[in-house]
Amino acid sequence: MPSLPRAIIYRKKVDAVQRFHPWIFSGAIAKIQGEVGDGDLVEAYSEDGKFLAIGLWGMGSIAIKVLSFQPVESIQQLLCDRLRQAFALRAQIGLIDNIQTNCYRLINSEGDGLSGLIIDIYGDTAVLQCHSLGTYGYRIEIAEALIELYGDRLKAVYDKSSATLSRKPQSPSQDGLLIGDRTDDTGLVQEYGQRFIVDWERGQKTGFFLDQRENRRLFGQYAKDRKVLNTFCYSGGFSVYAMAGGAREVHSIDSSMKAMEWTDRNIAANCDTESQTRHTSFTGDVFNFLKECDQDYDAIVLDPPAFAKNLSARHSAMQAYKKLNLQAMSKLKSGGLLFTFSCSQVVNVENFTGAVTSAAIESGRNIKVLHHLTHPADHPTSIFHPEGAYLKGLVLSIY
Repeated sequence: MPSLPRAIIYRKKVDAVQRFHPWIFSGAIAKIQGEVGDGDLVEAYSEDGKFLAIGLWGMGSIAIKVLSFQPVESIQQLLCDRLRQAFALRAQIGLIDNIQTNCYRLINSEGDGLSGLIIDIYGDTAVLQCHSLGTYGYRIEIAEALIELYGDRLKAVYDKSSATLSRKPQSPSQDGLLIGDRTDDTGLVQEYGQRFIVDWERGQKTGFFLDQRENRRLFGQYAKDRKVLNTFCYSGGFSVYAMAGGAREVHSIDSSMKAMEWTDRNIAANCDTESQTRHTSFTGDVFNFLKECDQDYDAIVLDPPAFAKNLSARHSAMQAYKKLNLQAMSKLKSGGLLFTFSCSQVVNVENFTGAVTSAAIESGRNIKVLHHLTHPADHPTSIFHPEGAYLKGLVLSIY
């Protein structure tokens, strides 16, 4: 590998790198030796000349997203090795060649040693999202490596990076097919036998919230004979599982009319015409709906979008979580269940639990915690990077 620019790390900041945290912040860098631009490879050294890491340079507060804490001879080989390791892990947890569940996450950014990269598998299509110019620059090599790794299992690789890049490339980023011959941008996939229509071009994230798979399944196990409300329902994942679990009645609500149309399509993909009458869709504001709806639900799902995307918004997010949970608690019958979540990375477990606890105190009801929830095993986090554990949830029994 040719000589790379060097970032010299302050002596007092070296410990964080030596503890294998995959982010090196701009404030830790004493100086740069050589020319470096956004997305370039850069090596990190201590002030006494010791190699620390190699990673991708960024222009924000995270100056270097580390790829390796050992010297690297070939970045292309490193990418292939990390993809193979990720594939082996998904095979170990039973997701490769699984007919009942053929959609899952293959690369979970820092959790799989490829900071700034997400790859989700939907049947025979891989959808990648790059969160930095550095990873975006290797998207073709990544796509080619995926095709080689999966063989006949994979027919296409789709890029959906335009909305997630930290900065725009000099040539405009356009989502689209990188490799393959697909003519459409949607697919029908299965998750524990439930069928979902995924639109990776127009849908949120890569098309589906794969991180809620195990939590949807758990909700379905509790749904029998219950009247259920699924809020911020997006494409109706929790609603589909509730219907399959034998819910007596299911209400789904989202502010997006497109989301509600999508929910109805997913209900129809799993239920016969007679069963579909147990499901009702509502389009509108969730807070207003909870304010006005009847107090007769047996189970409610609260899965809102991130209320806080940075630390400055965390306080207002805490107030929103408290208000939302308090409203839901007031609409549950005695013995009802509340599945409540936060996907805000800057809101940790303690923050979220504190907001929910404040709502519980104000509700005056007897509330027990049945489950602590998070993302599934195909969304691994590095033990050196606790920030990667973004999804947190509680299942509450309310009397």
